[in-house]
Amino acid sequence: MAMTTELAEPADPFPGSGDPGNADETVLAAERLLTARLGAQVELADPADLGGSDRSLVLRVRVARTPFSLARTLVVKHRTTDDDADGFAREAASCQLFTALHPDDRPGPALIASDPAQRLLVLEDLGRAGTVENLLLDGDRAQAERALQDWARALGRLHAATSGREADFAALLRRQGESGTGDPLAEQGRAALEGVPDLLDDELGTSPSPGLEEDTRRAAKLLDGGRYRAFSPADLGPDNAVVVGRTVRFIDFEGGGFRTALLDAAQLRVPRPSTPSWHALPAEVADAMESIWHAEAAALWPELGDRQACAELLLDAQLLWTWLRTWWLLPNPGARRAATLVARWQWLEQQAESSGRSALAAYAGGVAPALRHRFEVPDDGPTLYPVFA
Repeated sequence: MAMTTELAEPADPFPGSGDPGNADETVLAAERLLTARLGAQVELADPADLGGSDRSLVLRVRVARTPFSLARTLVVKHRTTDDDADGFAREAASCQLFTALHPDDRPGPALIASDPAQRLLVLEDLGRAGTVENLLLDGDRAQAERALQDWARALGRLHAATSGREADFAALLRRQGESGTGDPLAEQGRAALEGVPDLLDDELGTSPSPGLEEDTRRAAKLLDGGRYRAFSPADLGPDNAVVVGRTVRFIDFEGGGFRTALLDAAQLRVPRPSTPSWHALPAEVADAMESIWHAEAAALWPELGDRQACAELLLDAQLLWTWLRTWWLLPNPGARRAATLVARWQWLEQQAESSGRSALAAYAGGVAPALRHRFEVPDDGPTLYPVFA
């Protein structure tokens, strides 16, 4: 299956920074873009590599000269490969959507300028504060827990600020040269829901449990339904959440779009289901985050006030993310990624048992040990983030 955005599994699952050799060219391109946009010469200096990926170079630059009122520093993101025009357009449209919001409601950086031909973005600099992941890997536990709570609250407020703005986003996508229709996550999700049982049968010899079709049908409805729709970054993760005082703002929107907010909320329950993290959060911390998001969501969508009904929908979303992760990684995940798969199937089994979803629990309970045996994953459970260890 051809993947079309950053949601697809990258060739390098743990990418390093962009090519430093492109930094000077990127700064010059950003200067030309800002000069053309503002109608007067803009000079940028002191580029600092913020650690992009094998496909993007991300720099913080100082505004050295401008006749206009600009922030002292800006962030320049340059897509350095020719693939995935849709991903660039989605990020540009996402940041442009945020720019139209009140500054207090912006969930991500404002867009200063963009050039689709060069795949170049000039963005608001969210500051030098670290990410949530920085605190989880090397921080104080109390600070990390506050940041996680702020992260969950920010996610709920992102959904509240963008609910009802889907038509605006589609129009912004069209301005970037994209059709404004279709959702890459939905396309990949449907393929996974259809293909994973056969894939697991071929790779592990695990057969679907009787009645599992009802569980996958419920998950598919999240991809098709119009309920609880809001802007979704898609690729949530603590490395994409920047701590700004007592708020959190999001970055990286190459898979951004409008879909059910439950798919985002499920990523609070299972750490980074769309990315290859092998760390976990303590159950009580994840529960607290889910409760904070739920309070924001129930104010926006009162029918989600029923916690049991909401939990069932989140389980459907968790199933979808588990299927997707499996679809992306098998049959050759490597030791670290195999461990993440085992953990995700174990978490799915636990949640399904708690909800009385016996067919799903039985299936997940068979897949997890089969994966463990096939890829020789030690039976020592998921590893907590260092700050909780």
